[in-house]
Amino acid sequence: MPAPCSSQPATALRIGTYQLPNRVFAAPMAGVTDLPWRRLARKLGAGHCVSEMVTSRPDLLDSRKTARRMDHADEPGPVAAQLVGVDPRDMAEAARANVEAGARIIDINMGCPAKKVCSRWAGSALMQDEALALRIVEAVVTAMEPLGVPVTLKMRTGWCAQVRNAPLIARAAQDAGVALVTVHGRTREQGYGGQAEYDTIAAIKAALRIPVVANGDIDSVASARAVLAATGADAVMIGRAALGRPWFLGHVAHALDTGEDVPWPSLAQQREWLLEHLRAHLAFHGDAGVKTARKHVGWAVAALSGGTAFRACFNQILDATAQLDAVDAYFDALQRGALPLPMAA
Repeated sequence: MPAPCSSQPATALRIGTYQLPNRVFAAPMAGVTDLPWRRLARKLGAGHCVSEMVTSRPDLLDSRKTARRMDHADEPGPVAAQLVGVDPRDMAEAARANVEAGARIIDINMGCPAKKVCSRWAGSALMQDEALALRIVEAVVTAMEPLGVPVTLKMRTGWCAQVRNAPLIARAAQDAGVALVTVHGRTREQGYGGQAEYDTIAAIKAALRIPVVANGDIDSVASARAVLAATGADAVMIGRAALGRPWFLGHVAHALDTGEDVPWPSLAQQREWLLEHLRAHLAFHGDAGVKTARKHVGWAVAALSGGTAFRACFNQILDATAQLDAVDAYFDALQRGALPLPMAA
């Protein structure tokens, strides 16, 4: 089955001067949405992808990890880079550096709940200091205005249930010049637990003139439709539901834009896309890719027959070529209707 292509939506969604092909965004996820993943997700129909978060710390800008996250070679545009940090000047300088590296949209991370990020008062911890959060937004927008680069903001509903201050910060960010706001329907205190709530996102959408994107617990076409209806949001952002299946974003986009659901891809198509992703991942990450590929393959086979056993075997493989051969043999066994054979380490 060919990759689904969504038609142009009736109302085009824009970030600054950039018109996006549809209303389904891929959530930036550290250690997941690297360049090979984003290339494939865009090829298979995602309307917008944002890089893994890039630190704004000057002492880390030349690190191998940061350089890899700032690599946008052959990435479909508009290229969006997400920045994380606590110092307005550093964030502005990092924004300029990422534009020099190829970014055409800068996204400010005010939503990451990870302890190692929040312990430095970055990510969603910024929502506890509204004045600092706004200074960061203003510094980045001011730095990007002469370059014609739009700035977006990803945030949570607040730090905790008692302090859902996202509407206040979103309005201030809009007034400072932010072009789009994405809201995850959880507080930082929730992490990824419990259920996302959408009333706060609806309140933000009602209060803003700029596009608002809803994020959280969107794992099907039905839930995407329901969230859009509940919030009035202009788009949805999908994260964990796309793990191991970057094609899912294009399926949702096609259904939203046409009203037609797309059939689940065949085993042959899943095999082709997984091998394409694995080859690109290994080429991009080099020797380190053998280890980091394991989670992607594990997610991709999790729901398939024998997937758990295959993942356990795959995780013992130490050679890139052997990994590709193992995936190929596993899908061959699936397509023949045979039980997957254990793979040699």
